[in-house]
Amino acid sequence: AATVATGGSPFGIAETADGRYSFVSLGNAIEVLRNSAGLAPVPVDAFAASHASKTESLTPNGRFLLAAAGSGAVVISVAEAIQGAPNPVVGTLTSPNGGGAFQPLISPDGKFAFVTLQNSGNMAVFNLGAALTRGFTSADFIGYVPLGSQPVGMASRNGLIYVANIGGSLSIVSMHTAEADPAGAVVSTVPVGCGPSRALLSADGSVLWVTDRQSDELLAFSTARLLSDPRQSLIARVMVGEVPLGETFADGGRRIVLADSDLNGPKTAVANLAVVDTASALAGRPALLGYVPTGLLPRAVVVEPGGRTLLVSDENSGQLQALRIADLP
Repeated sequence: AATVATGGSPFGIAETADGRYSFVSLGNAIEVLRNSAGLAPVPVDAFAASHASKTESLTPNGRFLLAAAGSGAVVISVAEAIQGAPNPVVGTLTSPNGGGAFQPLISPDGKFAFVTLQNSGNMAVFNLGAALTRGFTSADFIGYVPLGSQPVGMASRNGLIYVANIGGSLSIVSMHTAEADPAGAVVSTVPVGCGPSRALLSADGSVLWVTDRQSDELLAFSTARLLSDPRQSLIARVMVGEVPLGETFADGGRRIVLADSDLNGPKTAVANLAVVDTASALAGRPALLGYVPTGLLPRAVVVEPGGRTLLVSDENSGQLQALRIADLP
């Protein structure tokens, strides 16, 4: 592994589609790094982005970066950020009564943005296309989707958004309905686990992988059964490490790497990465392949385009780690 000092409190990581640049949220700033020929990315620049302390997402066309902040998201020009412009922030999406913005998600056509609001128990929906075309105003806010207690991580495919609510449930939301009628967009709410935190969908959308921060497990759900037979939707569970948070696929989906954050700091636990074999987990066989040391409080894990390098944000160490995926358990 190699490490890069970022300063601040690194949390979210986003990668450009061409694999050349990474963006890391630091709290009130975002750092731009160039993914060099070496293992570790190279810091290029940093710019102010008020309250950008959580996760980030790129628009499908790669032109804009959305960083969760306040009651919505800060919108950043990727080209200007890469070129070192002093202020690449083009606008801010805000909801009137929201708080605790955690994760932005953008519709496949790039026209709408959805942001989980951990402190408000809902999801804010914005007309991103209108904001980018006509300028950012209060009219960009469409409405709220009512969710469970402390909604944070989410994943989307086939027109549905799956939201992990730390309070102990999954909310399933119709994206199309949310764009026009947010209040009526919840398709189903399913009680699950005791602290679901992040959501990750398989390539075909048939399996939803959820980190459960209270039970220290990785849970797998059948997305079809979540709608048709929720009580039978849990199809795999793997005990991992202390308070698992971020997760990502590696090795073409054959493995999941997740961040055991050790958020609560018990003396008997440590922060690390856990590596899980997905096929073994779904077959009911032992699936935990091993652990990899990290810095303090690892939050996000992402794979650089190309699939050879894994990046990890260590919030309390003020650093970004880079690891060769071929070296993982």
